[in-house]
Amino acid sequence: MPVVNRIAAFADEMKTWRRHLHANPELEFACHETAAFVVDRLKEFGVDEIHEGIATTGLVAIINGRGENIGQGGTIGLRADMDGLPMPETTGLDYASTVDGAMHACGHDGHTTMLLGAAKYLAETRNFSGKVALIFQPAEEGGGGAGVMVEEGIMERFDINQVYALHNIPEIETGHFYSTPGPLMAAVDEFHIDIQGRGGHGAYPQDTVDPVVAALGIGQALQTIVSRNHDTRNECVVSLTQIHTGSTDNVIPDTAYLNGTVRTFDTDVQDMIIRRMEKIVTGQAAAYDVEATLRYEKGYPATINNAEKVAFAADVAREISGEDAVDDDTGMEMGAEDFSYMLNARPGAYFFLGQGEGPGVHNPNYDFNDEISPIGASFFARLVEKAQPL
Repeated sequence: MPVVNRIAAFADEMKTWRRHLHANPELEFACHETAAFVVDRLKEFGVDEIHEGIATTGLVAIINGRGENIGQGGTIGLRADMDGLPMPETTGLDYASTVDGAMHACGHDGHTTMLLGAAKYLAETRNFSGKVALIFQPAEEGGGGAGVMVEEGIMERFDINQVYALHNIPEIETGHFYSTPGPLMAAVDEFHIDIQGRGGHGAYPQDTVDPVVAALGIGQALQTIVSRNHDTRNECVVSLTQIHTGSTDNVIPDTAYLNGTVRTFDTDVQDMIIRRMEKIVTGQAAAYDVEATLRYEKGYPATINNAEKVAFAADVAREISGEDAVDDDTGMEMGAEDFSYMLNARPGAYFFLGQGEGPGVHNPNYDFNDEISPIGASFFARLVEKAQPL
């Protein structure tokens, strides 16, 4: 694969960075040591500006290009997420996580490494005319760090006019890219339903108000939202994933709890689901003579690519990996990503990069494939050089 030669030359260095990050995962906004490691590398590379403390541990680094257009026409933003997941690692690797209950199970260590590789190359060569903003973000796996960085004004502060991100994907051939114009990943919400009844002896249900039966009725009714209230031509998912109630076989409990996830692309569909949930919970509670409350929490919005930026980035990807290794019209999927907040603020594109066979992300045996670091770094670097040519 024709990765940038200079980037290929420090592939081993990138592997060292990545494996250090892998061994030292941090969670959500508490990416203090990760951010410090990134800052140390960026200082070594000689970037022009480093702005720390955004969204607690996020940072933005600026590299100026050359020519007459510096400061004109805005800045291209490149984003990498830095946080790990709250789960144990079972890989047995010699660079496995040293932090109990935390691991880089989604490859954010690799994403950070790819952006660092691009930063080293761009700071050395400066073969572009404008500016690039390197966005290192905490809390993608929880907390919406991208949204916090947008709320804290990074787009306006650094004059970012387009923004791009890249995510590894197992079980897709190594070095293959894919994305799609328009909606790519779903909005992700969660719901919580608390049911209050009156418990008692399992042999005398007539003396109780049974929350278990009410929970079953509510759970069944929730499944009718997609099958009976929704136009199936517009994708959505309602999944009930938890029911907690009771403690033994002969006691009817006082309470029950239900929890689940909702995935949508269209805000009108999202609103419809909320309305139906409210009516179902209220109606079923009345039917079973219990008290029930719904708490619906909106999460990351849908990830919606700009069609023009997808086409542009796909052409860059073809330069790196070849015509047959890029699919820029794969369609939508029901996963979610907080890069959506950045795409809501500025036009841009989110791409996946195949890393070959192996355990999927969020798996305790997952590991990022270091072979794709030079590919991703080359993609980031060429985006800048093609978007802002000398």
